[in-house]
Amino acid sequence: MLWETITLAFTTIIRNKLRTFLTVLGVVIGVAAVIAMVTIGQGSSAQVNASVSALGTNVLTVRPGTRGFGPPVGGGAAAPRFSLKDAEVLATLPEVGYAAPVVSSGQTVVFGNANAATQVYGTNNDYTRVQNWPLSAGRSFEPHEETAGAAVCVIGQTVASKLFDRSDPIGQIIRVKNVACPVIGVLQARGAGSFGQDQDDLVLMPAKTVQRRLEGNNNVDSIAVALRKSVSSEDGIKAVSQVLRERRRIGLTQTDNFSVSDMKELANMLGGVNAVLTGLLSSVAAVSLLVGGIGIMNIMLVSVTERTREIGIRLAVGASAGQVLMQFLVEAVVLSLLGGAVGIGVGLALAYGGSVFMAIPFAPSGAVVALAFGFSALVGVVFGYFPARRAARLDPIEALRHQ
Repeated sequence: MLWETITLAFTTIIRNKLRTFLTVLGVVIGVAAVIAMVTIGQGSSAQVNASVSALGTNVLTVRPGTRGFGPPVGGGAAAPRFSLKDAEVLATLPEVGYAAPVVSSGQTVVFGNANAATQVYGTNNDYTRVQNWPLSAGRSFEPHEETAGAAVCVIGQTVASKLFDRSDPIGQIIRVKNVACPVIGVLQARGAGSFGQDQDDLVLMPAKTVQRRLEGNNNVDSIAVALRKSVSSEDGIKAVSQVLRERRRIGLTQTDNFSVSDMKELANMLGGVNAVLTGLLSSVAAVSLLVGGIGIMNIMLVSVTERTREIGIRLAVGASAGQVLMQFLVEAVVLSLLGGAVGIGVGLALAYGGSVFMAIPFAPSGAVVALAFGFSALVGVVFGYFPARRAARLDPIEALRHQ
């Protein structure tokens, strides 16, 4: 009996192709939107985790103020900056492998008729070691260049492309503000960072050079610290914090006027933001499933009205109300499952296209696909029940009189 009911449902659906298409369209859009949003969100999370992992799991960022990432809070804007000596002291800790001061300065660099607005970082050779960022050409700073604050530059691939196009930048002299700076090295291409910024759009110079000749002060904006492999992030943060509290003369009852953050914190923060956005977009997309379900109910109600005489004949020849209810309920479920199946294909195709366009991993989830498909079936049951019940409750005599 069930197989006959399913066969009858398919026959009715095939006989009304246009109505079937319009009915399942809402379910297709809803399922496709949910799968596409969740898959792209998971791919984005995978990209973020990969970007953070590339920076190293045992990398700490030390900043003045009371927040590791984003703008300082709680008076952090007025917190004293670090000094080059702070970075030197941190580098001597047994828990620390490398420590690099970072002095940031936004500048326009010029070569001939070409110019580029970029970020200049004053630092030392440990910066590329902390960031695990080798050079593709040239050399790093010599010790005497760091000590004397010599005007030498290591540039990123984006700056090299903007200023020199395809010519060799090594040995060429660029102008940074009013400082003539020979290019001694070029960093390997790294691409977009966790926040979408171009990591290759930068110039590295010795820290003293940026302090004296570009910024006019002795401030250090942050310190990048790479812990030794055998040291946990918790132990490293504890050791770094203890030394900085002593150097900044912070009392036992006073709170830190600096922050020490590791890449795990950044990964957790970005993952949390991404999860919230993915959930929000998926919830909005799920509304389409609700709309699709309402569309199924409306079409099924129209179908009941159109097929009143057919229903009356079935009831008159001995079909039970339960059998009629089952017939219309199966039709609604089949429509929903058909829309769900098509929606899965469309959703995965959209997710793949979005992943290629956004250059993120294609990360489909079998659980999400199964959930979307199951939800589409539930939509058919919920929104198909009322029209099916209405058909089952028709009076056979009144139904046969319907013209």
